Amino acid sequence: GMLNAIGLQNPGIDVFIERDIPFLQDYSCKKIVNVCGKTVEEYLAVVERLNDQPIDMMEINVSCPNVKEGALAFGQDARVLEDVTKKIKAVAKKPIIMKLSPNVTNIKEMGLAAEAGGADAVSLINTLMGMKIDINRKKFVLANKTGGFSGPAVKPVAVRMVYDVAHTVKIPVIGMGGIATAEDAIEFMMAGATAISVGTMNFVDPETTSKIADGIEQFMKDKGIEDINDIIGCVE
Repeated sequence: GMLNAIGLQNPGIDVFIERDIPFLQDYSCKKIVNVCGKTVEEYLAVVERLNDQPIDMMEINVSCPNVKEGALAFGQDARVLEDVTKKIKAVAKKPIIMKLSPNVTNIKEMGLAAEAGGADAVSLINTLMGMKIDINRKKFVLANKTGGFSGPAVKPVAVRMVYDVAHTVKIPVIGMGGIATAEDAIEFMMAGATAISVGTMNFVDPETTSKIADGIEQFMKDKGIEDINDIIGCVE
């Protein structure tokens, strides 16, 4: 797995709109922009700036464990999560995905809160909270003390949480967390995910996502499956 504490590194909304969005137009895939903020007002300001841009959806990050305040609280309190979802949905002109934190007592409750707030979909899981200590120096390896833990080691936790939420809410669920192979992705879909996302493994192999897509297609051919929807939520 990977343990990181790099915060929410990005060039800012101005540079993103002026430089990155035009670059992305060269690609025919759907454009889903991740939105973060330290306050409700900051979330709303970013969403409003993105409203008229040529993107397809916005994923609202209310769960990143690297933030010492603000966004962390939004993703760990069901009432706050429902409230911020409602406020964002009220101004957003694009569908919104609420990205859920695994660092909670009841993930089903969080899924229901996002749904009650009007979310068009939810995605999970974000990174688990982790820590590493240098035993020779008697110091934390990360300056932040804690960081987000991701990669293949978190997959069993992620699959279970995706299953729980997918069988609780009526909106689509996007599964993520430790996906490295087509088999991993198919597990998430069988658990109930209507789509999957790959993160950490892109650092290991930038072609991971393409290989996973090819692997899913091959699996369907081998099993005689014509419609990918027949995989979603099929676990018995």
